[in-house]
Amino acid sequence: MIQYIAEGVEFPSLQKQKINRWIKDVAADYDKKIGEIAYIFCSDERILEVNKQYLDHDYYTDIITFDYSESNIISGDIFISLDTVRSNAVEFGVSFEKELLRILIHGILHLCGQDDKTIELRAEMTRKENLAIEKYID
Repeated sequence: MIQYIAEGVEFPSLQKQKINRWIKDVAADYDKKIGEIAYIFCSDERILEVNKQYLDHDYYTDIITFDYSESNIISGDIFISLDTVRSNAVEFGVSFEKELLRILIHGILHLCGQDDKTIELRAEMTRKENLAIEKYID
């Protein structure tokens, strides 16, 4: 159901079973079930390639989510640049682990129909990420 793949980067330390349960719980909060989800951990250079090739965007980012969801079953490929997660963790003054959790759930929130295209929606997405992270830490 949930796969974790490292493409040309060292695999991050993850408590996969705990994360999988957490993701299912968060998805359930949005009345969604988990289908096929693949997290692809990669470098900045790889995510830039993906961004250019599939989205016609010429910039680095921390996450790109490809949504294959149908009805209330969420599925998708979620590319995560560990380089950008690392630099964002430093910039935001949080641990790499906490920033990685934020990005992991950010992709799930997108698959659950959440958007972050405006300042207001970004603020709402951050609020929902924080609620989800509290759920993980409890």
